[in-house]
Amino acid sequence: MRNTLFTLAALSALFFSSCVENSKAEKEHTISSENSNNPAVSKDTASSANVGKRATAAEVLAKKEVPVLCYHQIRDWKASDSKRAHDDIIPPANFSQHMKMLADSGYHTILPDELYDYLNYGKQLPEKPIMITFDDTDLDQYTVGAKELKKHGFKGVFFIMTVSIGRPRYMSKAQIKELSDDGHVMASHTWNHKNFAEFTDEDWEIQIDKPTRTLEAITGKKVEYFAYPYGVSKAANLHKLEEHGFKAAFILSTKRDPEYPLFTIRRIIDPGTYTAKNLYNSINKSFK
Repeated sequence: MRNTLFTLAALSALFFSSCVENSKAEKEHTISSENSNNPAVSKDTASSANVGKRATAAEVLAKKEVPVLCYHQIRDWKASDSKRAHDDIIPPANFSQHMKMLADSGYHTILPDELYDYLNYGKQLPEKPIMITFDDTDLDQYTVGAKELKKHGFKGVFFIMTVSIGRPRYMSKAQIKELSDDGHVMASHTWNHKNFAEFTDEDWEIQIDKPTRTLEAITGKKVEYFAYPYGVSKAANLHKLEEHGFKAAFILSTKRDPEYPLFTIRRIIDPGTYTAKNLYNSINKSFK
């Protein structure tokens, strides 16, 4: 009889424990289901689980800079080109040599999201990271630049001036879409290359919002990065870029803004007159 009572007691305890665990699991499942149906909760939970605290401006500035190169036209010089224009026009043979030098030197191309996560959250980058960017939508960036990148497994960032899309000697919508589908990043370079420092209130729609919508319609992807025409920014307006949906923006070789370093990421132009060795030395001198 005593053994029977002990057995019944043990079974009762086991049944009670099972009920408690099942009730707890059901409750957790319910909470999880509710959260998954709540985009705000799900997004915040995922962010806190996978991303650390955002870096301060001072912390961003303290990080080692990643080299970012800027290209415009990739073509042979003409007699009508000024000597100054030779900096912005790189002959295809020179561009090919420079890309080969980067590959042979062990550089790995990165894209803006990787740079943003490194600067903001300390995400690890590949050894010898570098970013290759193109401004102004020139057709030779597609016919020459992208094909040369592909030889070395490189990816680039194309800052598109949307007024020029489909015009003679500029890229078409189909070509921009193809580059995006191939893993390159399409980013904003205003509508018609207006100087950012001269923006009026109306220009935020004309030069920023409309081009963003145009590129997003072409690529089917969010546009979150911007390059200033002429490399010229304006400190008083940097915060507005974030308000208009951008995560970061790129200048040229001037100093970064101490309050908004993510919106003044430095680039250098690879002049058409440079040898591959010149470029290598310039990268190491310019980015510390």
